[in-house]
Amino acid sequence: MPKVLFIGDIVGKPGRSFVMKCLPAFREERGIDLVVANAENAAAGAGITTAIVNELLAVGVDGITLGDHVWDQRGFADEINGLEKVCRPANLPPQCPGRTHLILEKDGFRLAVCTLLGNNFMKVSADCPFRVGDRMLGDIGSSADAVLMEIHAETTSEKVAFGWYFDGRASAVIGTHTHIPTADNTILPRGTAYQTDAGMSGPYRSVLGREVEPIVLKFLDGMPRRWPVAEGDVRLCGLLVEIDRETGMCVSQERICLTEEL
Repeated sequence: MPKVLFIGDIVGKPGRSFVMKCLPAFREERGIDLVVANAENAAAGAGITTAIVNELLAVGVDGITLGDHVWDQRGFADEINGLEKVCRPANLPPQCPGRTHLILEKDGFRLAVCTLLGNNFMKVSADCPFRVGDRMLGDIGSSADAVLMEIHAETTSEKVAFGWYFDGRASAVIGTHTHIPTADNTILPRGTAYQTDAGMSGPYRSVLGREVEPIVLKFLDGMPRRWPVAEGDVRLCGLLVEIDRETGMCVSQERICLTEEL
């Protein structure tokens, strides 16, 4: 049965360097067939560049998803159409460049991947993730054997509702964006693997990947200041799922957390 690793939000140089360091050996050790990574924060903590895309693909990432920081790096909107292994959120306005989903293949197994932005407290113009998710499943149809749906959202309630809504229709529903790994990973009653947030792949001696002091001061005085990416206690976090080729549903799931000490 194919094994798929989803890697949570890669944050800055510390996050991507650690992923590049440990992914090849971990992938071989665990017999992982496909790797999907959210890398919307991979470039200095905000956005991604073509060079970083190529670095991640070179070390074993098969597909890259993005979120609300998709356009943060200058010029990336002009380059995304040429990146075949990258998809932007599917519920952005249709005139936006970029692919709405990916089809990744390994040994005849075809995995569709798509990302939906949540609507609650997100400062991005996006259509309803539930309705667009329905449409995406229709568009994907028989072109894939399994579907991994990422819900990039702020509130846990929206993510949980999204998981229940697509239970039995998506192979896995995995939440991202809030950078804190949740302990609710499970397989829902109809066979969909679910986790509210896969967590951040980056520095955990931080506030969501940023240096602690300027964030604390921001809460204290409200003054604007730079928020550099932190560097300590770097981890790779994600969810490893095993999918039944015949049914397209998950038969196992495992929360992953690799640390610098290992």
